[in-house]
Amino acid sequence: MPQPPLPGETSVASARAPGGAAVLVALGLFLCLALAQPGAAATAHPDDKGELVFGMSAAFSGPDRNLGIEYSRGLMAALAHANANGGAGGWRLSLSLRDDGYRPGAALDNTIAFVEQEHVFALLGYVGTPTTARTLPLLKRYATRGVTLFFPLTGADLLRGPRSSCCVFNLRPSYQDETRVLVDALLAAGHRRIAVFHQADVYGRNGWDGVRRELAAHGLGIVAEAAYRRGAAFTQNFRREAALIRAGSPDAVIVVGTAPASAAFVRDAHSAGLTALFCAVSFSDADAIVQLLDEQSRIDGRDYARGLIFSQVTPCYENCSLPAVRLYRKVMDETDPRPPAILIHGEYRWKRYSAVSLEGFLAGLVLTEAAKRAAAAAGRPTRAGLRAAVAGLRGLDLGLGERVDFVGGEGLRRVYLSVFRGGRFEDVDSLKGIAP
Repeated sequence: MPQPPLPGETSVASARAPGGAAVLVALGLFLCLALAQPGAAATAHPDDKGELVFGMSAAFSGPDRNLGIEYSRGLMAALAHANANGGAGGWRLSLSLRDDGYRPGAALDNTIAFVEQEHVFALLGYVGTPTTARTLPLLKRYATRGVTLFFPLTGADLLRGPRSSCCVFNLRPSYQDETRVLVDALLAAGHRRIAVFHQADVYGRNGWDGVRRELAAHGLGIVAEAAYRRGAAFTQNFRREAALIRAGSPDAVIVVGTAPASAAFVRDAHSAGLTALFCAVSFSDADAIVQLLDEQSRIDGRDYARGLIFSQVTPCYENCSLPAVRLYRKVMDETDPRPPAILIHGEYRWKRYSAVSLEGFLAGLVLTEAAKRAAAAAGRPTRAGLRAAVAGLRGLDLGLGERVDFVGGEGLRRVYLSVFRGGRFEDVDSLKGIAP
C-alpha cells in the first residue's frame, strides 16, 4: 500500500461535485481571512511550509444537510482566522469537503478517497453517528498509517473509549451525558413521565438507551416511545408516532433525531393535543428545528417553537460575556464562511450564527492550537505529532469558562441546557417553571 507524502508535498482542498468530480478550494491563500474558493491546487517543496489539508465527510445534500453546512462553516471560520494569524507555525490549514448525504456508504467511499487519493493530513469533523460508525473499521485499519479522525459531530458511545481510541478524538460530550442531564433536569422540575421519540438507528438507540439508563437509576421507566427511519423530511406525517407517545400520557418527551423529523414530530404532536415539554439533544440542531417550526407557525397561526428545550455541548451563541463566543461572532461576521456552491443543492437559508457552527468554530480553534504545538515540537507538523499534541492538551483556555482537557477521552465535558423563548435561545440552570 503506498504511503502518503510528507505534509506540503501536495495539498489540495476539494469539494465533491455530483458525479464524483472535484472542485479545488483553499483557505487563506490570498486574503488574511479568505474563505474556501475555487482555485488551483497548492503545491510546495517538501522543505517549504505549505498546507495541512483535513478531509471532512458530511451531509451537504438531503434533508439533514444543515448539520454538514453549519459545522463546516464554523471550522472554515476558525481555520481562516488561524491562517490570518500565521497558521500552524507558518503552515496553512485547509478543508477538503465531500458530501455523503448522511449515507453511511458514501461516508465510507469518501474516507477511502481522502486517504488513498488525496493523502489528507488527517480527517476532521465527520457528521453523524451512522456515517462515522460505518467508517470505524476502516479508520482502525488506517490508524497504522497514522490517520486520525478529529472531532466528529456525534456523541455516540461506540466512537469513544478503547474501541476507537486508536483512531478517533472527540471534543464534545456523549449522548449519554446529554440525556443524563436532560433526565435529571426534568425530574428535578417534577416531570416523571418521560417518553422518547428517536431515529431508528445507532444514533437514536444510543440516545434512547441513555434516557432508559438514567430513568432506571431513579427507579423509573420510559412511559412511551416511537421511532422513525433515518432520512425523514419535514413534510413527513408523524401523527401515528404522536398518537403512540400521547397514549403514554407523558409530561415530557425527549427527541433524539435530526431537525426535519424532530420538528415534524413536534408539529404533529401539538396538533394531536399532546401537552408536554419537548426536549431534544444537540445533534437535533436547535436552530434548524426552530426555523422549520417558525415557518409552520406562520402558516397555522400557532406557536410550535415556544418553550422547546435542548441539551447543548456549547454555551449559547447569544452569551457574549464569554470571550470565545465574542470571537466566534466576530470572525463569522467578518468572513461569512460558505462551502463551495457546487455542494449546496438548491436554496439554503444562511444563518448568521448557530449552535452547530459555534461547535465547529471551537473544534477549529482546538485543532489549530494542537497543530501549532506539533509544528513547534518537531520543526514541521507530522500526523503522529498532531495526535500527540491533541492528546496532550491540558487546561487549554478558549474563553468558555471550561478548559479543554483530553484526560478521560473527551476535550469538553460540560452539557448546557437551553430554552427557546421570546424569539431567542438562552442558557438555563433549571427547567423549573418552564411550561409546555
